[in-house]
Amino acid sequence: MMRKTETLKSIALAGMIALGVVAHSKSSHAADIQTLTVAGGCFWCVEADFERVKGVQEAVSGFTGGNVANPTYKQVTGGNTGHYEAVQITFDADVIDRRSLMDMFFRSVDPTDAGGQFCDRGESYRTAIFAGSAAERQVAEAAKAQAAADLGQTVVTPVLDLGTFYPADSYHQDYYLSRDLIITRFGPKRKAAAYKAYRDACGRDARVRDLWGNAAPFVGS
Repeated sequence: MMRKTETLKSIALAGMIALGVVAHSKSSHAADIQTLTVAGGCFWCVEADFERVKGVQEAVSGFTGGNVANPTYKQVTGGNTGHYEAVQITFDADVIDRRSLMDMFFRSVDPTDAGGQFCDRGESYRTAIFAGSAAERQVAEAAKAQAAADLGQTVVTPVLDLGTFYPADSYHQDYYLSRDLIITRFGPKRKAAAYKAYRDACGRDARVRDLWGNAAPFVGS
């Protein structure tokens, strides 16, 4: 009788484990993983901002919007490629939705500036949101309209069709975290330190704070 009871317990335990594995598998497959591609000036800064957001799995620096395949950083920043410095944000839509990310994006840049962002000027540093479908475009346009209403100013950030996104080379990924040494005009610095010095000198956070005040999601946090 004891053996029979132990056998039944073993079968029940095995069944529970199997159900747990199935449930975990279904849960894993049910995650709503999506991407959002934006251009907000220096892609190091946009990447650094959005990788702090709960629900964002990663943010990749790269290029999009232009007519040159597999462009280099030098080509894009040199102009005439049509590409923007952009960031592709991968996120779990069950944790944070697309509209919330777009609202955060508008409030992390100067969407009234058509000539670049902060100290970075030229076509590659312009702002944009890239939509991969009619539904995404509708969300983006609504976020843009809300940003304009909140500011009481014209928002010039366009909503563009999403084309091919070209990741930048590894040198530019997670730049704000890297402890690799580079040579600057002030001597050797780790990338993370050089990034912070650049961001401060460029006036990004100061301008965003001036424009958006307490609505700026990343300034002072």
